[in-house]
Amino acid sequence: MAKGEYIVSLDIGTSKVRAIIGEQNGSTMNVIGVGSASGEGIRHGSIVDIDLTVESIREAVDHAERMVGVHITSAYVGITGNHIQLLDSHGVVAVSSSDREIGEEDIERVLQQARVVALPPEREIIDVVPKEFVVDGLRGIMDPRGMLGVRLEVEAYLITGSRTAIHNVVRCVEKAGIEVANLVLQPLAAAHVALSQDERNLGVALVDVGAGQTSISVFNNGVLAGSSIIEMGGDYVTHDIAIGLRTQTEVAEQIKLQYGHALLSQASDSETFQIPRIGSNQDTEFSQYDLATIIEPRMQEIFSLVMREVEKMGFSHELPSGYVFHGGVMSMPGAGELASEELQSATRVAIPDFLGVRDASYVNGVGVLAYTLRSHSRSAQTEAAPHMRPTQTGGSWLTRIKDWFKDFI
Repeated sequence: MAKGEYIVSLDIGTSKVRAIIGEQNGSTMNVIGVGSASGEGIRHGSIVDIDLTVESIREAVDHAERMVGVHITSAYVGITGNHIQLLDSHGVVAVSSSDREIGEEDIERVLQQARVVALPPEREIIDVVPKEFVVDGLRGIMDPRGMLGVRLEVEAYLITGSRTAIHNVVRCVEKAGIEVANLVLQPLAAAHVALSQDERNLGVALVDVGAGQTSISVFNNGVLAGSSIIEMGGDYVTHDIAIGLRTQTEVAEQIKLQYGHALLSQASDSETFQIPRIGSNQDTEFSQYDLATIIEPRMQEIFSLVMREVEKMGFSHELPSGYVFHGGVMSMPGAGELASEELQSATRVAIPDFLGVRDASYVNGVGVLAYTLRSHSRSAQTEAAPHMRPTQTGGSWLTRIKDWFKDFI
């Protein structure tokens, strides 16, 4: 990508669909446009209504287009969900060059070897990510290019997903008139914005508290070492408020955003608001303290489930860098402090350092842009990225997805 070129990310979430336009500026990136729309047709991170999801994507893209004054024809799409699984794999090849210097072709061949595994027919390999390379028995190599050897091995993990879920995401984006430039695994993308290299190396849990679900991704020794999904998120807090205050869900969401506080000990008893109650013609007054008595228990439950999942993955004592949270509900005052109390560990809330998106809910969308930029910068052979121009289509969606991920490592 040359200076001044645009890249676009699509974050298709349960509560919001966001389109973010980034512009390359040397080795860095500027966010120049953001569009969002309500996530109609999506439940717990999965698409349940194609037409409603298409409309949400169109609305978000239209907002971003009008902000920047360009026409978006293709985008990089973040993908996640409980259908994503990681599988350990191993590949081995002989170095092909006559001088025994390891090159790009050897790396490509050994990664292709790692893909050769038996999978159920309903699942598909999305990506293969190397943990380490082994050259003639020497382990711990992250980039073997230029080294001499006769035998190249890779310890990797395969990212697999449901064919149906992948197909539905691609179908919705294309029906909205947007070409899918590539699919990007959101936890990997978010890590480039939310985590430092030291955190990834030492051990850290990246936790995305979304509206419909909470995803947990553990990074250790610089790579994604495990992931899990909790079917609970910010919408559960909204639902609790609606029941507790006997009001409509839309009203509950508004007061959560405006007056919500996750810590009962810090909530104000003097800050009050009035809301309409179901079955009453008069508004009723509540305080921020009243609201916190509802919010804190549910947030505590989410954090305790996060700890339980990390323990189940076997990393409870291997997280020197603690927990890094993001997601819309983590922007609530007191959320980070409550997480620290419940997890008894170092915690922080990640916020992108870009003008216009300095909010924990934008980490995934901005992360897709950052990950894409880094992927293109690392590869000298990469062609100019598809962005605001039409791209060629053809072949089955499954073949195209395989092609999209060839340079995504």
